[in-house]
Amino acid sequence: MLQRCSSGRDLAAGRCDPASLPLEYGRDFDALSPLPGSYYRIALLVPLCGAAGIWSPSCIASAQVAVKELNRRDGIDGRQVQLLLVDAAEEAAVPVDSLVSDLLEARAIDAIVGMHISAVRQRLSKLIKQRVPFIYTPLYEGGERTPGVIAIGETPALQLGPAIGHLHATYRFRRWAMIGNDYVWPRASHTFAKRILRNRSTPLVYERYLPFGVADMRPFVDEIRRCRADAVLVSLIGQDAVMFNRAFGEADLHRSTVRFSCAVEENVLLASGPKALNRFYASAAYFGSLQTEANASFRETYHSIHGDHAPVLNTLGQSTYEGVHCLAALVDTHGGDWRSRAADFAARGHYRSARRMARGATEPRPLPAYLARVTGMEFEIVKNLTRQ
Repeated sequence: MLQRCSSGRDLAAGRCDPASLPLEYGRDFDALSPLPGSYYRIALLVPLCGAAGIWSPSCIASAQVAVKELNRRDGIDGRQVQLLLVDAAEEAAVPVDSLVSDLLEARAIDAIVGMHISAVRQRLSKLIKQRVPFIYTPLYEGGERTPGVIAIGETPALQLGPAIGHLHATYRFRRWAMIGNDYVWPRASHTFAKRILRNRSTPLVYERYLPFGVADMRPFVDEIRRCRADAVLVSLIGQDAVMFNRAFGEADLHRSTVRFSCAVEENVLLASGPKALNRFYASAAYFGSLQTEANASFRETYHSIHGDHAPVLNTLGQSTYEGVHCLAALVDTHGGDWRSRAADFAARGHYRSARRMARGATEPRPLPAYLARVTGMEFEIVKNLTRQ
């Protein structure tokens, strides 16, 4: 269970368990004092509301596992690690930019680990300016080179290219449709996918971008039906993907049309329901069902800490676990020199991961990528896309 402090004064005085998450929705930020010397404080930025809020329980729980592991040893920089939870949703009542700015000005945090959409990352990158390390954990559009920002997630080149190739070989698609939320990651991913389709001489017959929080997806499902697409790339996030999948199932379109997504994970799968997921595929570097030694170790530790009814394991949750360990490796390896070494570390860093026990070494190595099909209410991995 999450332990919470009653106020920021409890936090500043160090009266909270180091793995607790004492701040929510920006409350108590005015009570924060500069860091007590005994703690290494990480601002954990995850969406707590809105379309992406469905991701937060898994992300919080996974980050806590990393903190527990680090604090059983020497923490980070010889200090026990403490997490601060910050709502990074676009729909949040208090903009995350304002909250992070307050934390930085108060010198109340040592680092940031962020699992949120790319639009938030772009704004924060301009704000942080290497005052603290910023580890950005989820899948994203690629190309992040802002000094002091380390992006560890999958990119379209890893997820889309091999997966579309495999699906085309399996189904011989004739017409594609694309639908996503209206921000940088879906648009960049679709631009990449359209190049692949052009190279295959496969027409794109439908493309649509929606604001967050559309409750009725039936009109868009009907438009896809009318254009007779036999494959749909779905780049809607969180609850928006849930609503789209439910409408797709209600229209029985899932019986004839394949859906493929890089952003649908186990939370969205469960919320969509079994009647909406026939012929559904997803690509990611991690699934909770992944049968590897690294994931077996992660699952065992995760459930020993959170119990049998813990939030479901998924790629976005795992990313916060990996992000905290990435941060620890960066600081412990390079110390105060992390600013000049961050770019090199992003390519060659060695740190604990549930995707594999350690990422990187002396040479850059690509992330793993898997294609999974929904079977019942689970993802069944059908292909390792990094083994062509």
